[in-house]
Amino acid sequence: MTPSQVPTLSYAFAVCRGGGPTTSAERPAERLAEGLAELPGLGTGARVRTLPAGPLTAVVQDVPAAGFGEEALRRRLSDRAELERCARAHHAVITAASALAPTVPLPLATLYLDDRRVQEALDERQTSFLTALDRIAGRAEWGVKVYAPTGPPPAPEVPSADGPGSGRAYLDRVRTRRQSREQRHAQSLRAAERVDTAVRGLAVAARRLRPHGVEVTGKHRTHVLNAAYLLDLGRERELRAALASLRHDETDIQIELSGPWAPYSFADAGTTP
Repeated sequence: MTPSQVPTLSYAFAVCRGGGPTTSAERPAERLAEGLAELPGLGTGARVRTLPAGPLTAVVQDVPAAGFGEEALRRRLSDRAELERCARAHHAVITAASALAPTVPLPLATLYLDDRRVQEALDERQTSFLTALDRIAGRAEWGVKVYAPTGPPPAPEVPSADGPGSGRAYLDRVRTRRQSREQRHAQSLRAAERVDTAVRGLAVAARRLRPHGVEVTGKHRTHVLNAAYLLDLGRERELRAALASLRHDETDIQIELSGPWAPYSFADAGTTP
């Protein structure tokens, strides 16, 4: 069996807008195809290419069915190193596409039996994709995370057995420490809300994401805000200035900014402003 006869599946990375040229010198679909052609994608040896579907264009790659069928894919993605490799490759293609045109990212391991099935899927969701593309055109996603430092845990305190009332004094100290922690946490949450309010004022849409647990943040800080914001291109300086001011004023929290990203958090029709 020659390489061209090996059964393949169509792996879809993203959806962009199709259509004809906007000017005689500018052909968006052709420019997108040219910009992606040299990418390795998932490293299958097949080129990353574009697939027209009416007013939409899918970014796809042929992958071997033997390596990406249901069972093979389950084994592949259960291997942590392989999962990370695939995720990085998936993200690299989406990032490259979004640098060339408004791009709706598709989830990792979006697979179809063939190109025709990809086109049918895009036809079925055409309105949703076009709405999403209208929303993200000329915009980028930024991530803001806020952490509350917790400090190292206090050394255990053993109540003294000497003297009356020592047990009650110990319990009072424990209660005071707990109340102090709760007050600091409440203050951090209020500070995080102020950060969110300030960034929302610059954004056209925002989404609150689930905060990370201690396995990601470490033991000495608590994740109190994990949010994504969709901003018009050109507002990066305003965003950075706003966060610099907030870092100056909100000294009890840590603020981290990441981006710009392809608009992963705003690619569906359910995004709320």
